[in-house]
Amino acid sequence: METFARQQFLKDYATVRLAEGRGSEDPAYYRALPYRDLTGNNAGQWAIRGRTYSYFERRILPALERAARRPLDVLDLGAGTGWLSYRLTLRGHHPVALDIFTDPKDGLHATRHYEPSFPCIEAEFDRLPVAGAAFDVAIYNASFHYSEDYRRTLAEVRRCLRPSGCVLIMDSPVYRRREDGARMVEERHSFFEKQYGFRSDAIASREFLDEPLLDELSRDLRLTWRIWRPWYGWQWALRPIRAKLAGRRPPSRFWILQGRFQ
Repeated sequence: METFARQQFLKDYATVRLAEGRGSEDPAYYRALPYRDLTGNNAGQWAIRGRTYSYFERRILPALERAARRPLDVLDLGAGTGWLSYRLTLRGHHPVALDIFTDPKDGLHATRHYEPSFPCIEAEFDRLPVAGAAFDVAIYNASFHYSEDYRRTLAEVRRCLRPSGCVLIMDSPVYRRREDGARMVEERHSFFEKQYGFRSDAIASREFLDEPLLDELSRDLRLTWRIWRPWYGWQWALRPIRAKLAGRRPPSRFWILQGRFQ
């Protein structure tokens, strides 16, 4: 990511996040995530994040723990305030939180509110300043869609994983068809331009995944996917029907994608 584009992206990102009411002065806010948003500003989004993490903690993490038979070394990519690393630390694991956004209320500097603490690194996905084969699990924490080149991003994370390791993509939008994702991106950019005066496209983030692309990544990177489908409730499940009746594009799915490199 070029320096100017990165700076513009961070400026735009901070503007949007501030307008959305992210973060808090209360340390309890951070320790309640992802299950509760004590400010109430983004409760709906955190309800989704909480269900994703609960599913991961209940259905996926125990198998990884049993296989390792020791604390896991986890790379938390796009860690934000570090809530996922905090949750993993409470389970006895060894996470490293990584992000390019270091804001004291909504970025890595907010990790000061957590005890026990964990390492934090300011870095980009495609240039991970960590040793090779150092991690059992790499988790893209509602962040993989910010990548500009999925193949390059996954090739870099493969370098950091042990041979038995896996990558998890959580809370990134997945579409059945590429054109539906492209429509979402255009709608999103148009909304930002109307709301904030910029399109939030300083970097060419991919912003979504689609089923044909998952097949391409599997083929090109010798990557085997396992798809997990958390349940987000009936209101969420009925979204495709409502969208079809209203003549709108199909909504995204929030699968958990677990990948292993061959």
